[in-house]
Amino acid sequence: MRKIVYYVASSIDGFISGLNDDISGFVGTGNGVDKYLADLANFDTVIMGRNTYEFGYKYGLQPGQPAYPHMKHYIFTDNLKLENLSTQVEVKNLDLIEIDKLKMHEGTDIYLCGGGQFAGWLLDNKKIDTLKLKLNPLILGQGIRLFGNSNSNYKLELLETADYENGLQIMTYNIIYL
Repeated sequence: MRKIVYYVASSIDGFISGLNDDISGFVGTGNGVDKYLADLANFDTVIMGRNTYEFGYKYGLQPGQPAYPHMKHYIFTDNLKLENLSTQVEVKNLDLIEIDKLKMHEGTDIYLCGGGQFAGWLLDNKKIDTLKLKLNPLILGQGIRLFGNSNSNYKLELLETADYENGLQIMTYNIIYL
C-alpha cells in the first residue's frame, strides 16, 4: 500500500504560512530547497485541499491545470468547481474511501502538498504515514497551522534529519497511531 507523505515547510512555531498566506520568510534557495525539489521528482501523485490548490494561482497556476506536471493531482474539496480540467487533475469530495482507494492504487508514495485544514483532517483520520518537515529558522506567531484545527495527539518516530544552507533542516518522521 502506498504511503501519504506530508512534505511541508514550517516555521519553528508550527505555521506553514503567515498572515495572508505570506511565505516570504521561508528559505527559498540553497541545497535544502534543491533536495526538496529532487525529492518531488520521486512522486507520481499529489493530493491537496482547495485552499492549497488555489494558493498556486498567486504563482501563475491556471485553474484546472497541474501544479506539478509529472504528477496526477487529486484536489479534495466539497466546494470547488473547475472548468478546463487537465487530464492530470481530478476534483474529489472529502471522503475517506477516496483516500483509501488512492493508497491502494499502483504507484509511488503520495505527496500531500500544503495542508493546514486538509492535513489536519487526514491526521485526525490516521491517513498520513510520514511527515517530512522542512523546518525554517523563523517564528511567525500566527498564520496557517501545520495541521489546521486538529487536536490529535500522536507520537512521532524520527527516521532522518539533515541540515542545509540558510538554517533549513529537513526531518523525516513516521507517525505512530495507537
